[in-house]
Parts: sequence; C-alpha cells; structure tokens
Amino acid sequence: MGLEEKRVEVAGVEWYYLEQRPAKETDKPPVVLLHGMPSLSFCWTEVMPGLAQEGFRSVAPDWIGFGLSGKPEKSKFAYTPDAFVAALDNFLTTLDIDRCYLVVQGFLGSVGLQFALRHPDKVLRLAVLNAPVTPDSQLPWKMQQLGLPLMGEMMTQDPLLVDRTLEAGSKYTISDADLDIYRRPFLKSSAAGRSLMWTIRNLKLKQAMAEIAEGFPQWDKPTLILWGVQDPWLPLTQGESFAGSIKNAELVKLAEAGHYPQEHWSEEVTKALIPFFRRMEV
Repeated sequence: MGLEEKRVEVAGVEWYYLEQRPAKETDKPPVVLLHGMPSLSFCWTEVMPGLAQEGFRSVAPDWIGFGLSGKPEKSKFAYTPDAFVAALDNFLTTLDIDRCYLVVQGFLGSVGLQFALRHPDKVLRLAVLNAPVTPDSQLPWKMQQLGLPLMGEMMTQDPLLVDRTLEAGSKYTISDADLDIYRRPFLKSSAAGRSLMWTIRNLKLKQAMAEIAEGFPQWDKPTLILWGVQDPWLPLTQGESFAGSIKNAELVKLAEAGHYPQEHWSEEVTKALIPFFRRMEV
C-alpha cells in the first residue's frame, strides 16, 4: 500500500498524519515517527516505504501547531511539554495504538522522550535521532530568537525561516520542491508562525533535560541512538553520553549527516531502523 494522508479530530483539535501499511498485515507493532522543529511529518516520507516493505505499519503525525495539523490559540492549547505529551497520548489512543516502536528527532524529540518515560508500557522500542538528550543541550540561537519578544513575532511570519533553519541544521541544500511543502503552512496563515513561537517559548528544555537525565538510567527498553555527526547544534558527545547512561542502548554514527538525518540520509536511517526493530529480544 502507498503512503496515505489522513486526518482525525482528537479533543477538538485536528491532527494531520501520514500512514503507510505493509502490503500484507502483520502482528508487528506500529512505528510512530515524530518530527522536530520546524519540520513536518513529510520528513519521514523516504523512510516509511522501507518500513512497509519489512512488514511495519508506520504513522507520522504533524505535531499540533505544525504543518497541516490544527493550530489552536495558546488559550486552548498551552504548547508546553505536558500539553504535547498528553495530546500525543490522546492521538495514539484514538488510533487504537496501545503499544508502538517510537522514533523521535530534533528539538521536539525531548517531548517524545518525556512521553516514553511517562508511558513506558506503550513504547516497546525507542529510536532517537539527533535530539536534545543531556543537561547541556540547548536550543540554537537560530531557534531561540524565534521566541524573543517582538523579534519572534516578526521572524516567525517569514516563510524563509524554514529554509534557513532546515539548511543550517542539515548543512545541505534542500530542494525547492521540498521547501515548497515546508513553507506552505506559513504561507497559508499566520497561525503557523505563532504556534512555532509559542512552542519555542514554552519548550522548558532545562526541565525536560532534568527529567530525561533522571529517568533514562532506569530505562530498560531496547534503544537505538542514530546520530548525524555533522550536527552543528547537538554534538556527538551528547549522543555518546546518552547512550552510555542507558542499559540497553546502541549508538550508530552517521558520519556525513547533520541535525536532520532522515532528510538527506533516509536510506541509511532506514537500514539502521529495520534490523533494530526486527531483532529478537534476548
């Protein structure tokens, strides 16, 4: 089956998501793929077909406030980690996903990690791609300024911020065709920029890193850490430190990839994910 675009309303907010099912249904857990900032579910479209070929159903949502998902006012959605974690839980429940293999990336990856810690029964395996994972992880200045008073209000209304941020993080030129997809939400409405600004202002990264640092030494689920070594914002040493803090973790280095490995190194990412998901537990 091919990649499908779907929508579902959860607690009064519409979620947009991509889904791809294998040609023959299996009993394998679904793979949930979470994008970072200022990315979209679209970033996983080169990974999902490979998963389907190996019998895995995959689901990649646009986070609330991003892409084609709903962008409620902050009076109705707090744009905090707690709000995102609760919303993700409700989304998966609505899709009848009670257990999954979870893949997180980027500066919303911390929310995915918090979800895993708070709902360990729902995450059977965890894969982490270039996400903040240690107390010294910080939002890069390029993202910090999007949350500043006045400056943030102006900058997040500029569709070119997507180009500058994605290309700065990946260290590769993104095709115009792909950039058209990433820019589209910012061209359709000012709500996309406001949602990004509120997310950055309320990410509470320091508190999130404290929760992650405290919780993951007790984490015992199989964990794969895939790290783009050329990431200008999150150095390899952070991925190495995180891997060393977890009992059942392995680290795979992607020598030429940057902050968004699934964008330019999707084949390598897929080749690492599939054996990790297929591996029998000892």
